[in-house]
Amino acid sequence: MNVLPYSGKRRQGTAGAGDEGKLLGIYLNDHLAGATAGTQRAAHLVRATRGSALSRALGPVAAEIAQDRTALVDLMRKVGVPTRRYKVCAGWTGEKLARLKGNGRLVRRSPLSTLLELEALRLGVEGKAAGWQSLRRLCATDERLDPVLLDRLLERARRQQATLEEWRTRQVEATLAATAG
Repeated sequence: MNVLPYSGKRRQGTAGAGDEGKLLGIYLNDHLAGATAGTQRAAHLVRATRGSALSRALGPVAAEIAQDRTALVDLMRKVGVPTRRYKVCAGWTGEKLARLKGNGRLVRRSPLSTLLELEALRLGVEGKAAGWQSLRRLCATDERLDPVLLDRLLERARRQQATLEEWRTRQVEATLAATAG
């Protein structure tokens, strides 16, 4: 028990007995909310850019992002962490609400929409990679976690980051370079 020797009060920000499982559950469900949003965002961007080179490049990435979400759900099941539906719903709803942002046009997509969506996806994949890295570090003390699977997921996230960064850079040039004075 994390007790200060002179005060009898529990330290703030430290885990007590039994908190580790609870904290892991919160952590994984938070990542599931992000994975839900990322899966929706990737599919939306592929649909919105249908027929373009960007759509063809991101189609496989979007499919992998969906597979990564499934891998996370499977991992949660394996370690005994229940899915918190309200967090899944929050991720789904948050992604839908993010589409309402102003983009300089009222009815149709702006080139700025694509750039911002690529940036959001890039950030989401970075967060996912950080999550896989964190879980990978736990493999030494938690035999329920598969280091080979986590290494594979982490490598896939890095490939996704590279693809998204390549297309984000192209979109910056196509969208903003002409307006930069």
